[in-house]
Amino acid sequence: MFHKNLYDKNRFYIFFFILVLFFIKFSTTYASSKTFNIVNLEIKKPYDAKFDKKKIIEEAFVEAFKELIAKITITDDTKKLTTNNLKIIESLVDSFTVVDEKFIKKQYIAKFEVNFNKRDILNFLETKNIFPSMPNEKKLLLLPILIDVNKNDLFLFSENLFYKNWNKKHEKHYLLNYVLPNEDLDDINLISVNLNNIEEYNFEKIVTKYELKDFIIIIIFKNNENLKILSKVNINNNLVISNQNFAEVDIKNVDELMKTIKSLKIIYENHWKKINQINTSIKLTLNIILDSKNYKLINKFENHLQNLDLVSNYYINDFSNESIHFKIIYNSTPDKFIMETTKKGFKIDKSSEKWKIQ
Repeated sequence: MFHKNLYDKNRFYIFFFILVLFFIKFSTTYASSKTFNIVNLEIKKPYDAKFDKKKIIEEAFVEAFKELIAKITITDDTKKLTTNNLKIIESLVDSFTVVDEKFIKKQYIAKFEVNFNKRDILNFLETKNIFPSMPNEKKLLLLPILIDVNKNDLFLFSENLFYKNWNKKHEKHYLLNYVLPNEDLDDINLISVNLNNIEEYNFEKIVTKYELKDFIIIIIFKNNENLKILSKVNINNNLVISNQNFAEVDIKNVDELMKTIKSLKIIYENHWKKINQINTSIKLTLNIILDSKNYKLINKFENHLQNLDLVSNYYINDFSNESIHFKIIYNSTPDKFIMETTKKGFKIDKSSEKWKIQ
């Protein structure tokens, strides 16, 4: 009996020792171990008597910060954050690497990878009353249709200057990657037949040919040098229709054409960013219970929390030999958390105030 009691006590102490280790591991906020990464940032400088490696690194930080802000904020907010304050930017840098550097013809060329601390960036933007977006890239189908109103002419594919030039320039901070459809005689005939009701046509027969659920249909009505543009933006099964007007645009002038394309891309980028926006002012507290003996489930759940961009912090509030109690600070609604969590295969028992993960 004595040996059995001693054995049980040892098991008890070992169990709590493991829990303490878990506590140490889990009490770290997820954001401190995650970063915003800017890669392939190239800096070129003359290699002369004024060459200063420290200043080049500082310039890399500034340029990386500008690129990051352009990726995670809508255009109006990006303009508010044109700071070159090196001290502020350096305080947000988690780490950096010079990936490649070379000297060619008295010129220094280096590629940098700069990692910004995600939590520090989000806190910084919160002080500026700016809601950031997660920099999630998206591939989608783009079909531009050009109609000359005066001549009642339809221009598709290679005859359409928007189609020909759309992907010629892609800014590094853009998140949307456009796939243009192939020239297809059936598509041409289909659009031609529906030209009179083109604004109402749903383009389903064309879109379904491609393995992309997301798409943008752009119908450009050209009236002399004025453009009326109808955009049908379908992202995440949500269709949004918008109208833009551009006056005095000579689309045969490459600069004016590319300027118009850039304006449209910015509109679509902002739309996508708003979908991915995080409202950091929402600080929902969630109390979650897990079985403390189910180490596999605990580890899986922790990994899930680390990969949720809307989780700003989490830690163990209490633990025993029966259960572990997580406290999670979440920047959205309970329904959003439930959706993201059940999507990963977790079952949530919501029958009490503290939810149970199974």
